[in-house]
Amino acid sequence: MHGRGQDRLGHSALKPDAYRLQPLTGDAPQRALPLPTTVRHAPILRFSGRGNTMLLTFDDGPNPEYTPRILDTLAKYDIRATFMVCGEMADWNRDLLARMADEGHVVGNHTWTHPLLTRLTRRKIRDELESTSDLIEKTYGERPLWFRAPYGAWNRNVFQLNAEMGMEPLAWTVDSLDWTTPGTGAIVRRVERGAAPGVVVLSHDAGGDRTQTVGALRRYLPRLLDEGYRFTVPRRNYT
Repeated sequence: MHGRGQDRLGHSALKPDAYRLQPLTGDAPQRALPLPTTVRHAPILRFSGRGNTMLLTFDDGPNPEYTPRILDTLAKYDIRATFMVCGEMADWNRDLLARMADEGHVVGNHTWTHPLLTRLTRRKIRDELESTSDLIEKTYGERPLWFRAPYGAWNRNVFQLNAEMGMEPLAWTVDSLDWTTPGTGAIVRRVERGAAPGVVVLSHDAGGDRTQTVGALRRYLPRLLDEGYRFTVPRRNYT
């Protein structure tokens, strides 16, 4: 693991901005890897399950300003969510990964530098995924079982490498479009209108000002709970 002065390649290790990040290189952990999964040809978009159960997912973090506020809101209502983390962001905010583990949230792999994977070689895709999985295991305590491609861009290499690393490709059903900063009310309306059994909601806890995301979560979460919705994390036995 590189320090914060210079990385293993001798580059200056500056604190990352959104996606201007450097991939991690280093020795793989000695723990057993997850068993390979079946190669899919499309990502998982929703889940089946009993009752009005939904999944909340947050991409691109963790961020030291917005992620704790999201975690606080989830804790207030005793809700578990899924965080698709970028390796470099996680490297700078390992305490937040540890908190996610302590509070029962699922952490997934969202690559190291948030690149468009369909433009990368198979080797570079593998480096993006392995580097992030290694860091998650060292900090969160387990290798990730779920992966989300940046920008929702998938191809054969991505699906094959996901399977080889024991990860399932998870996309989304409802896009909150919070990354466009449309206003807190607009985010709330998109999530509430899209609410249905088995849907996967996409939001972001980093990559920009996520004040609206935080505010929207605080508004729609208690409303949906009052309407009888429940929130969970992905499990392979009900995909």
